[in-house]
Amino acid sequence: MNTRPPLENASSTVALSVQFNDDRKMFSVGLNSGFCIFDTETCSLLNTRDFNAGIGIAQMLGSSNILGLVGGGKQPKFARNKLIIWDESKSQTALEISALLPVLSVQLTKSLIVIALQNSVRIYKFTKTPTLLSAFETASNPWGICAVSSRQHVAFLGRTKGHVQLLEKTGNVKIIPAHSSAVRAIQFSPDGDLLATASEMGTLIRVFATSNCARLVELRRGIDPATIFSLAFSPSGTQLACTSDKSTLHIFDVPRPNSSSDNQPTEASVSPTSPGFPPPSGAVAASSSSPSGNTTTSGNGSANDGRGKWGFLSKVPLLPRMFSDVYSFASTPFEAGEDQSAGTGGVIISGNRTLGTGRPAKGMVAWLKEDTLVVVGGGTDARWEKFVVVREAMDGAGTAASQQQGGYGPQEGQQQQQDGVGSGATRRVCVRSGWKKYLGSP
Repeated sequence: MNTRPPLENASSTVALSVQFNDDRKMFSVGLNSGFCIFDTETCSLLNTRDFNAGIGIAQMLGSSNILGLVGGGKQPKFARNKLIIWDESKSQTALEISALLPVLSVQLTKSLIVIALQNSVRIYKFTKTPTLLSAFETASNPWGICAVSSRQHVAFLGRTKGHVQLLEKTGNVKIIPAHSSAVRAIQFSPDGDLLATASEMGTLIRVFATSNCARLVELRRGIDPATIFSLAFSPSGTQLACTSDKSTLHIFDVPRPNSSSDNQPTEASVSPTSPGFPPPSGAVAASSSSPSGNTTTSGNGSANDGRGKWGFLSKVPLLPRMFSDVYSFASTPFEAGEDQSAGTGGVIISGNRTLGTGRPAKGMVAWLKEDTLVVVGGGTDARWEKFVVVREAMDGAGTAASQQQGGYGPQEGQQQQQDGVGSGATRRVCVRSGWKKYLGSP
C-alpha cells in the first residue's frame, strides 16, 4: 500500500491568509500567486492581482485602494521582513518599511501603521515618509497578535505572558492581566468600548472595558483545550463570535456597562517602559483582573441565556466553576478543511501563524448584521460560509423542531440555549444559510 501523501500540484492556487477590512464589508486574501479582494456578504470577487509570487499578508486600508503587503509562500513576492504599502489604483509600491525580523501582522488606519514582530510591536505615523512613533517589547508573539480600535487604541501582548497592553490615543498605556497562559487572540468591539481576549488554552474568553480595564464577563467556550482561530463582536457589541480548531462557531451574549464612568478598576499600577524602545509620553497603566460589581446589560437574550447548559447544577454551591460559567447561547460546525501545509513554505499567516509550519488561516469570522455572520478559511480548500441566528419554537417537552428532525443537541459544536420553558418557549439557534469555495470562482 502506498501511504505517501500526493505531491502538491504546483499550479494549484493556495489562500495563505485572510483579513477583513475595518468595516468587515470586504476581505482580502493573500495567495501563493498574488492577492484578491472579495465582497464579504456575497463572496463575489472584486479585484485580483497576479504577481506570480506569494503574498503572506494582504491587509486593506478601509475600502481604499491601499493595501499592506508582506511576502509569503514558497516563492514570496517581497522579503518577509518588509511591509509594502501597495497602491492598487497605480499598480505600484507607494512606500515600504523594513524590519530586522519577519513581519507577522499588519494593522492600517488613516493615521497609523502597526507592525507586529516576534517580540515587539512598532507603531508608525502614516505619512509619505513613515515616522516611528513608539515601539514596545512584548512576550513571544509568533501569531502576530495585535488589534486597532475605531478610537485608534492599539492592543497587543504585554511583556509578561498572559498580559495585554492597551495603548490609548493620548499615549497612556494600560496593562491588562488577561490570562495566566499566553494570549492567543484579541479583538475590539466596533465602538472600541470592549476588548475580548482568549488564551492558548482556548477554554475561556474574557471581555474587558477599555475605559478602565475592568473585566465585565468571562465566557466559557468549552472544557477541552482548543486553539482559538478568531474573535468578532457583532455591530452593537452585544454578541461575540468565536471559532476554534474544534471546527465550531460559538456565539455568546456580552453584557454592556450601563455607564463607562461607573466602572472602576480594582487596582492600578504604573507600566514599566520597555528598555531599548522609545515609550510614548505619559505612559500610565491601570490593570484589573476582576469586575467591579457594576450593573451591566445584555443585548438580545434573557438573563439565563448561556447559563442553562447544566440546568439546576449551575445553582448548586461548591461545585466546580465550569457548572456556573456562562456558555454560548448557540454553536454550530463550520468547515475547517483538511489542509496541512498547503504549500505555504513556512509562511507566517493570519489567524493561525506559526514560525516553521504553514497551516493556512482558518475560521476567520466577521459579522454582517446583528443576526448574520460569515466564516472564511484559507488553504487549497478555501471556503466562505454564511450563518444566521434565528429564533426557533420549542415544543412542550422543551425540544426544538430541528432537534426532533435530527438536528444538533447540546454537545461540542452542537449546543443551543433555550430562552424559556414550556409552551411558547423559543431558543436562538445558528444555522448555515450558504457556502462557497471561492478560489477560482468568477
